[in-house]
Amino acid sequence: MPRFSTNISMMFLEHDLLDRFQAAKDAGFGAIEIQFPYDTSPEDLLAAKENAGVEMSVFNIGVGDLISGGPGLAAMPGREDQFKEAVDLARQYADVLKPVNVNVLPGWPPMDQFSREECLEVLIGNLRHAAGAMADTGSKTVVEAVNTYDRPGFLLSNSADALDVIAAVDHENLALEYDLYHMQIMEGNLVNRMQEILDRIGHVQFADTPGRHEPGTGEINFPYVFEALDKMGWEGWLAAEYNPSGPTTETLEWLQPYI
Repeated sequence: MPRFSTNISMMFLEHDLLDRFQAAKDAGFGAIEIQFPYDTSPEDLLAAKENAGVEMSVFNIGVGDLISGGPGLAAMPGREDQFKEAVDLARQYADVLKPVNVNVLPGWPPMDQFSREECLEVLIGNLRHAAGAMADTGSKTVVEAVNTYDRPGFLLSNSADALDVIAAVDHENLALEYDLYHMQIMEGNLVNRMQEILDRIGHVQFADTPGRHEPGTGEINFPYVFEALDKMGWEGWLAAEYNPSGPTTETLEWLQPYI
């Protein structure tokens, strides 16, 4: 039976952050994820997590100016020390919260200033550092490819490019975060592709497309995809990371067969 997590940075926004843990549990989710937890103390997050009785499936390592439109840290030449500082902070949170995964967003370094090869070399070194640093916490490091329609210029935009980088890093504590929303846009053929690379996937996220809303609002046949992943033997969390088209609890019809 599939196990579902929810991204409380995008969902359950009707509640204060720390109240979203219990709201997610009450709705039928067994785990939560947070995009960037760093504005709240790890101790407060841990208390909310334990009180609700949920796991934490993933959070992101800090990205610097990526959120405000800058190139970010992970693949930007000259920002290696800033990335290491972000890893150090993420490790402090991982030591307390014990997430299954921590995610690295490569960002969009300026190709008019650096070559793609330079940026990939920086990313490979930074991922190797993050994977080693997180290994002691028990959390897997994952790296995500993001579609270039929503995020033009994103350095990794399909599973093949991401897996090439993972192979170059060559660290047992590094895997792929496979987002059905992004990969449906960039490459499609979701079930067959996941079957091919399942052993290198560390985390799965989803939203429907177009629109990045809940399952049933777009073109992806989610019951088929979820069943296929179950048959493949996927034992990790399947993480809802969508923009609800209404109050979150009114967008969860897709979840009911699995509760």
